[in-house]
Amino acid sequence: MCASERDTPPSMVGRVSLIFGAFGPDDDGLGIRELGRRTGLATSTVSRIVRELIEYKFLEPAGNDVRIGLRFFELGERAARPQQLRRLALASMSDLRSATRQTVHLAVLDGTDVVYVTKLRSRTAPPLGSRVGGRLPAYATAVGKALLAFAGAEAVDRVVETGLRPLGPGTITDAGRLREELDTIRETGIAYEAEESGPGVACAAAPVRYLTGKPIAGLSISTRLGEVDVSSLGPAVRTAAIALGRQAARMPSLTGSAWAGLG
Repeated sequence: MCASERDTPPSMVGRVSLIFGAFGPDDDGLGIRELGRRTGLATSTVSRIVRELIEYKFLEPAGNDVRIGLRFFELGERAARPQQLRRLALASMSDLRSATRQTVHLAVLDGTDVVYVTKLRSRTAPPLGSRVGGRLPAYATAVGKALLAFAGAEAVDRVVETGLRPLGPGTITDAGRLREELDTIRETGIAYEAEESGPGVACAAAPVRYLTGKPIAGLSISTRLGEVDVSSLGPAVRTAAIALGRQAARMPSLTGSAWAGLG
């Protein structure tokens, strides 16, 4: 089917997509008429859309033609960052799992919740209920507390204001006690959980901190209560989190917000 016979999409997004899709790998620039021929869109439609795309720097003039603009490359670079982060995090997580033989999570703070973005399940440890994309109240998990401890007073206040309802037998439901525990975590750099997110769950966690000292993610080692002394896991997860933060700091194209793109 030639371009002139193609059914043109009714939406603006569909038409813009056709225009971007018209550029081949060897095209330094295309004219309005050529874009119309390749997309099947009317020349007047192409001209109108191209003018707007130039205004927002998604296209740029190239003599009598137009070519892909700087803004498009900027967005492409952003899209690549979560993959860089994934490779960075998975290497550290794999080493941590091998050293401890327990399940390892990477999580981020989203409002008052913690969201699990990557999980490496132990081959020998018992299965846990956590899942990638799942979320839990931050106050009820070791990794959530590790993030809250360094997230600032306002973040902690928001969590307290939403209420501290029990999730497991050991959930901290008293605001004063939670704040005291967060103070301890700030001193030690390690957070622990004993049946706070659910029955039988035990965890040790530490924040992954970027150049500013603000946490960009949290690492945790999770197991079943009684399977292993969870206090022995704390130093290992803290060391891994510090190393991961240092590696991230050596990658200037990465920012803290990009960690949310993992998963």
